[in-house]
Amino acid sequence: MVDFGDRLKQLRTSKSLSQSQLARKLSITKSMVSAYENAVRLPSHDVFIKIARFFNVSTDYLYGFNERQFLDTTGLSDNQIKILTILIDEFK
Repeated sequence: MVDFGDRLKQLRTSKSLSQSQLARKLSITKSMVSAYENAVRLPSHDVFIKIARFFNVSTDYLYGFNERQFLDTTGLSDNQIKILTILIDEFK
């Protein structure tokens, strides 16, 4: 099972964000992001939810219970969603 700190760092680096940049986006300090990534502390419930929403992942994914990531299809037409589903199936 992946721990939260590793998962957070993976998500942060996948978006090419520094710890400082992520901290600003979440309205927390860089040292807090560092502490989370180094498993020194866990975020509060509110911050944990902010992180999940910012990266568009489930809390189960952050905790390492689930490896599934989700795509935000808000604003896409039904046809566009169908096309994305076909593309995703092709890559599986």
